[in-house]
Amino acid sequence: MSDPEPIRRKGLDNVIVADTELSHIDGEKPELLYRGVDAQELADRSSYEETAYLLWNGEFPTRDELDGFRAELDERRSLSHGVAEIVEHAPPDAVPMDVLRSAVSATSVYGDAGETTRERALSVLAKGPTALAAFGRTRNGDDTVEPRGDRDSAANFHNMHNGQDPDYRHAEILDTALLLHADHGLNASTFTGRVIASTESDVVSAVTGAIGALKGPLHGGANQDVMEMLLDMEESDKDVSSYLAEMLEDGERVPGFGHRVYKEFDPRAEVFKEIAQEVSENTEGPDWYSMLEEIEQFLREEKRIHEKGISPNVDLYSGTVYYSLGVPIDFFVPMFAVGRSVGWTAQVMEQYDDNRLVRPRAEYVGERGVGYVPMDERE
Repeated sequence: MSDPEPIRRKGLDNVIVADTELSHIDGEKPELLYRGVDAQELADRSSYEETAYLLWNGEFPTRDELDGFRAELDERRSLSHGVAEIVEHAPPDAVPMDVLRSAVSATSVYGDAGETTRERALSVLAKGPTALAAFGRTRNGDDTVEPRGDRDSAANFHNMHNGQDPDYRHAEILDTALLLHADHGLNASTFTGRVIASTESDVVSAVTGAIGALKGPLHGGANQDVMEMLLDMEESDKDVSSYLAEMLEDGERVPGFGHRVYKEFDPRAEVFKEIAQEVSENTEGPDWYSMLEEIEQFLREEKRIHEKGISPNVDLYSGTVYYSLGVPIDFFVPMFAVGRSVGWTAQVMEQYDDNRLVRPRAEYVGERGVGYVPMDERE
């Protein structure tokens, strides 16, 4: 029997290459589900670590199960000497995503060779925030802060990075932000992780590759771009309309708008928008929330929202939330990676459960029949 006719889609647009029970995106409604549960409901009622358990295990944990899961993370939050050396001796001007990627990769070098996939995945989840916080402090010349057993992942990061007890609400907001980034279908970084896992490579290698994919500006980074735009807008003393008009006239894209899947408002953006308003009302300084609303209004009047299928995405409001919580701008994408590590590890474990080596084909469009040219005839 002959092979089926290959499907040709540049970028694999809309090609289904795997079955998953982890997350579902409906771009028309729009809707994002984790294991069938609306992510917006989880953001309102659940926590990052409870959601991690749900994605990993397919069901909500009991109190004892959640306590046990948190205890497993607590046991692994501290960095080994080898990983700490990599992080703490990184140049101050190193790209934080490079430091995070190196730290995650090194967890297998300095870890127990006999660990199971689940144990290695736990280390990735637990040590990522610690490594990122440690780099943030050492590049500023401060001593690192050890994680505490009475804090969850978000509160621990806040404490380890800022060196002080976090405001309860700030830690809760950071926890929600991580939850909203936990998983999102077969995006570029998740696909990268699953491709690596399909070779039967280990989970740390898969997550390391996924971090490398997320580092690319076409995948991650728009929240950083939004914040940098707002800061530049504030410094320029131009009103929002004038600033944006110049951007559009120069052919620039306004960051924080548009998505390859969502046709309407990104449901995660709705949650971040509410949080951004709350944070803006309770934080001194520029009213970032009002500026973002003005940007939305300007683009609506320009008929670029809805009529052109371009609506706010998760990055529009998330950057101002991170910024108001004291997260450095160049940490925005690494924080995305910390949250998405839950999905990456869950997707890798799902790949192992029903594995097939990912092996797409490329269409050769080069020349044919080219003969070898001897060296002395090449000039």
